[in-house]
Amino acid sequence: MRLILIALTLLGLCTAPLYASCQGRDLMGTLTDSERARFEDQLAATPYAQGNHWRATRGDQTLHLVGTLHLGDPRMDAPAERLAPLVEGADLLLLEMAAPEKEALETALKTRMDMLLLPDNTLPELLPEDEWDRLSQAMRLRGMPPFMAARMRPWYVSILLAIPPCMTAQLAEANGLDARLERAALAAGVPTQSLEPYETGFAAFSDMPLDTQLLMVRSALSTPEDGENLFETMLTAYFGEAHAASQIVLEVLSPRLTPLTPAENAQVFEVLDDALISGRNRAWIPVLTEALDNSEGYVVAAFGAAHLAGEHGVLQLLENEGFALERVPF
Repeated sequence: MRLILIALTLLGLCTAPLYASCQGRDLMGTLTDSERARFEDQLAATPYAQGNHWRATRGDQTLHLVGTLHLGDPRMDAPAERLAPLVEGADLLLLEMAAPEKEALETALKTRMDMLLLPDNTLPELLPEDEWDRLSQAMRLRGMPPFMAARMRPWYVSILLAIPPCMTAQLAEANGLDARLERAALAAGVPTQSLEPYETGFAAFSDMPLDTQLLMVRSALSTPEDGENLFETMLTAYFGEAHAASQIVLEVLSPRLTPLTPAENAQVFEVLDDALISGRNRAWIPVLTEALDNSEGYVVAAFGAAHLAGEHGVLQLLENEGFALERVPF
């Protein structure tokens, strides 16, 4: 289910046909007693589980950290308006992927198909017939002929599947919080910078074992209704500034909504977290501290809210580096 969070980053750069708005419902209220107990235990053990805007200070250095969502939503209007003056007064805005990196990624997706295509096998050869049939139907719903999906690397197909068809219009708008803050920075003449090269995510996916990638495909083969419900669950938690809850509930719901065994689910979550969340968090800390060292005023860093919480989240890692953390209004 964490594929949803990662998919928002990659697919926000792709154009797609427009679909009707989603009609999902928040699944938080459907947790069973055992699911609720597991959810609450994990949440209680998660550092910095709440708050989409934090201020980190060390000496005379100040860093504002904003957990974003790479998706347009009317509920984003008020936070974006409140945060715009903060960005306009900053020395620098750091983003997961600033405009130059986005352009480089778009070019790579058009010109380097080796990044996305299997070198030897095809998905019909790697998947059982019934799963390939389900995958074919899911890709048709997303406006892609199955023969095109057949040659794609499994990790990329799983990313495509993680977004329900009704969401493609919102992704095509490129109107998530990170995009809005970047526009505010550019209008105010505030420099922007990427936290990492665009190749980072692709390299992490490419290093994943093929069997794990195939598990990711199976995990993402949910019904359109399930996909819409998972998105609304995540969105409701995000706008309640409960970013850790939005991740934990997706993990808790995985056994109910995917065909994977508990061990297979755990394998997928562990690989995704290490490669695409925790690993990147660790790599960002030197970038953040170097930006502060080179700035006279404060710096704003805006990135996916999934990176904030946890023992290996950006906030805890900054505390480990001697920063004092304070939650501030979002």
